[in-house]
Amino acid sequence: MDIESFREYCLSLPGTTEGMKWDHLCFMIEEKIFVILAIDDGNRFSTKCTPEEFDELTARDGIKQAYHLAKRQWVQVENLDVLNDVELKKRVERSRELVLAKLPKKVQAKYI
Repeated sequence: MDIESFREYCLSLPGTTEGMKWDHLCFMIEEKIFVILAIDDGNRFSTKCTPEEFDELTARDGIKQAYHLAKRQWVQVENLDVLNDVELKKRVERSRELVLAKLPKKVQAKYI
């Protein structure tokens, strides 16, 4: 998937906004980040995951612990080609689900 298709997909998810933080493009729901993308650094990106998913994901080439983010709760993917399109979309959706689940129930209800 190319960067523009990735961006369009992220923005197609209900309630998603984008913005720049720390010189990275971030995709957010209710101002909570679920994808951080380093556009100027080979399209490396990070997503939220569970500790169980962390072990499975980091066992793969091109995926490791995300720097400066909660240990075993965020992974960094080397570039958009590490995962195929289906896996990439599922990874983004799962990250968004995990972030949304931490928001108040009334807020969650807007996106179900």
